[in-house]
Amino acid sequence: MFTRSMFGTPDIAAQGELLNEVSRLVDEGTLRTTLAERLGPIDAATLKEAHRRLEGGTVIGKLVAEGFPEG
Repeated sequence: MFTRSMFGTPDIAAQGELLNEVSRLVDEGTLRTTLAERLGPIDAATLKEAHRRLEGGTVIGKLVAEGFPEG
């Protein structure tokens, strides 16, 4: 997807066209996220929990650890 921008290929404008198409499909509801669950802030406990779940082999979709704990 990002080869054009990474390598500055002559057809770089096609990258914007692709992103616009994806944006349109998301807005229409044709494409949906694979987000399964937000686990909480990025810290050791959250990462251990995410790893435990992923190792279990039953997670469908993406697990997200976002932000950093306050403090």
